[in-house]
Amino acid sequence: MRVLREDLRLGSIKLLPQNLDDLWHLFNLVEEGDLVRASTRRREERKTDKVRPERGEKKWVTLSLRVERREYDEFTDRLRVHGVIEEGDVDPGAHHTLNVVAGSSLEIVKEWRQSHRQRIREAVEATEKPLMTLVSLDDEEALVAQMHQSGIREVAEIRGRRSGKMYETEEPPKEEYYGQVLEKVRQLDPPGLIVLGPGFAREEFLQFGREREPGLFAEASSFATGHPGITGIQEALRGGLAERVLEDSRVALETRFVERLLEEIARNGPHAYGPEEVETAVEAGAVETLLVTDELTRSGQVEDLMRRAEQKKGRVLVVSSRHDAGQKLGGLGGVGALLRFPLR
Repeated sequence: MRVLREDLRLGSIKLLPQNLDDLWHLFNLVEEGDLVRASTRRREERKTDKVRPERGEKKWVTLSLRVERREYDEFTDRLRVHGVIEEGDVDPGAHHTLNVVAGSSLEIVKEWRQSHRQRIREAVEATEKPLMTLVSLDDEEALVAQMHQSGIREVAEIRGRRSGKMYETEEPPKEEYYGQVLEKVRQLDPPGLIVLGPGFAREEFLQFGREREPGLFAEASSFATGHPGITGIQEALRGGLAERVLEDSRVALETRFVERLLEEIARNGPHAYGPEEVETAVEAGAVETLLVTDELTRSGQVEDLMRRAEQKKGRVLVVSSRHDAGQKLGGLGGVGALLRFPLR
């Protein structure tokens, strides 16, 4: 989540959701009676001599709605905000629906409670955490960068060996060059690592890292590009690297929590699954992390349960049904919880 603009004197905060978790945060921030403002497509009604006005083409307009209700769309990952048009150039007093997706901004005007501000801070902090560390290199230069939800941030450039008569200094040994790159990666303690670039340097550095830092490089992966540096990173992004990293990191997170739940079930640890058991755990304030499938979330059946879990300091994680972990959670009734203490 990004905060684009904030004016608490007017009670206004403009937010940019960047993933599905952010849409869930918005779902909880937007309440009945709030004023929300966003760009939307609205069909213009043309007045004619006919009994019924002609329907014009849809055009982009900025409207402010007084919220009556909001919901997840049943089939697509979007937040739907329904209300009456209060401000805007078209159809004042008419009903309209704003469709909010990741990447589209929404301004909210309301009385902001402390819990609302805390939710925004948590969403922003989650966005700022790096998703992956990238090393883009060849024999002569290396760029160490990190991928965030908001984009690529360059961390360090390291110059390696150079050859040719124009260079008076002796070429530094390859191990010294790779060692400098490795030291910078070690300082970052990356959540994940991708090494990319042209030629043999990419694989040589991977082997170098695996020999000296096997833990750090255990799950490091390789991505071939035609150039080193930021050009190589941009090339990899155009080739689908960002989508792969974002998807893999999210799937890994969801899988880790579902597997933890299955482990607790197997050893009869502190857990709950199924609507009835989880309801009891939420009421007891025992839920540390509530796991809910996206299908169940969109149905609206667990909205109140998720809200109450968060009110009692529990974390809510929406798990996609598109991968194995989500399907396993679906087999448990679509909802489960890791508990702070056992209830049985």
